[in-house]
Amino acid sequence: MTPIIGTYECKIDDKGRLLIPLALKKQLAINDGFVLKRSVFQPCLELYPMAEWNAMMSKVNKLNRFVKKHDDFIRRFSAGVRLTDIDVNGRLLIPKDLQGIAQVKKDIVLSSAIKIIEIWDKDTYEKVIADTAVDFADLAEDVMGNLNDGSDGLS
Repeated sequence: MTPIIGTYECKIDDKGRLLIPLALKKQLAINDGFVLKRSVFQPCLELYPMAEWNAMMSKVNKLNRFVKKHDDFIRRFSAGVRLTDIDVNGRLLIPKDLQGIAQVKKDIVLSSAIKIIEIWDKDTYEKVIADTAVDFADLAEDVMGNLNDGSDGLS
């Protein structure tokens, strides 16, 4: 799957449905379904296209369930996981318990995260992006600065 591109502001209705923006919908394999789960590191949700979820599960399935840390990880990683799809009207349903975990209110942000989509409460997303405690230039240098694996001019 090619990387998903874009950040989209949406609204969630009283029933927990959000209309997927057309520009985003065009990038997704809608008919394959999705998995919705809580994020490991952030107060948001993650929407995995089924192909990406299957790739992740192939990694997780290599863990040894007789190692306590592995078993604990699997349990917490899969807590609250839901199979979902986008309905004929282009809407995605976010269950109430997952809305609570991500503190989703009315205004939300769908943010591409390479091959998955993060679903954020808009105010929370803006605070995380604007967080001055993390200097993005330093973070970029730490994470990407030592990569020099191609002649694409980016490294």
